[in-house]
Amino acid sequence: MQRRCLIDRLMQGVLLGSALLSVCIVLMIGLFTFLQSRLAWQSIGPVAMLTGTAWRPGSGRFGLLPMIAGSVLATLGSVAIGVPLAIGCALFVAEVAPAPIRALVRPAVQLLGGIPSVVYGLFGMVVIVPLIRRIPAPGNSGYGLLAASIVLAVMILPTITSIAEDAIRAVPREYKEGSLALGATEWQTIAGVTLPAARSGIVAATILGIGRALGETMAMTMVIGNSVVVPAPLTQNPLSIYLSPARTLTGNIAVEISYATGLHESALFATGVTLFVMIMVVNSSAHFLLRSRSR
Repeated sequence: MQRRCLIDRLMQGVLLGSALLSVCIVLMIGLFTFLQSRLAWQSIGPVAMLTGTAWRPGSGRFGLLPMIAGSVLATLGSVAIGVPLAIGCALFVAEVAPAPIRALVRPAVQLLGGIPSVVYGLFGMVVIVPLIRRIPAPGNSGYGLLAASIVLAVMILPTITSIAEDAIRAVPREYKEGSLALGATEWQTIAGVTLPAARSGIVAATILGIGRALGETMAMTMVIGNSVVVPAPLTQNPLSIYLSPARTLTGNIAVEISYATGLHESALFATGVTLFVMIMVVNSSAHFLLRSRSR
């Protein structure tokens, strides 16, 4: 008995140490990034950096607004494309598909999460960009927010699908049986009972997908055009803003960190701090929604 208690306490200590180590790693990364960016925050100022529209390191101008706008617009576009597909896929796997088809579809969707991002970028360059280039618009090179949004939508699909499927399966069976017993059809039950009951889990899945999209680097760098400009519509149609080239926060770091020094390097670390804060806000929102759902 004493030996078993000793083993239990030892394992509790190991698990507690693992949890604390994970927290410490995150804190150390955040602290290191902030300390490296302190020169930029002091020399340029937070307001000037976050609201500036020009990024010209040679002229001492370090405005992050074009990259913030590029990251946000690319993420919103990927959510608009990917979330309906992911929820539809989750409903199909959880509620509609027969067992043999489910056994094929679920691993195929999960496999998308293991494909390297550079492969998505190559696919976007070879297939998606030439298709977008056919859209008649002045200055449309195919490289821009639309290509980035499509690639990101595919990349966040497995994350949202897996979590949304779990949320749908967690809906008590009594809810569905009660709806069917009252005369509702299967689709009326899904739309009126299953989806509302799983809503908080689906929202949390969407927020985690947003965090995944915000942190993507390589694929975005390959298809978004990497122009440091605030995205603007190419025609009178406001949606043509997605044909505009842009640059994301992650792409800004990846493109320039290899040769940056001094204030330029510190400004890139400030870019990382901005991205770090944005992802923390998104992930904290998801954690809050998951806690609300569990309660």
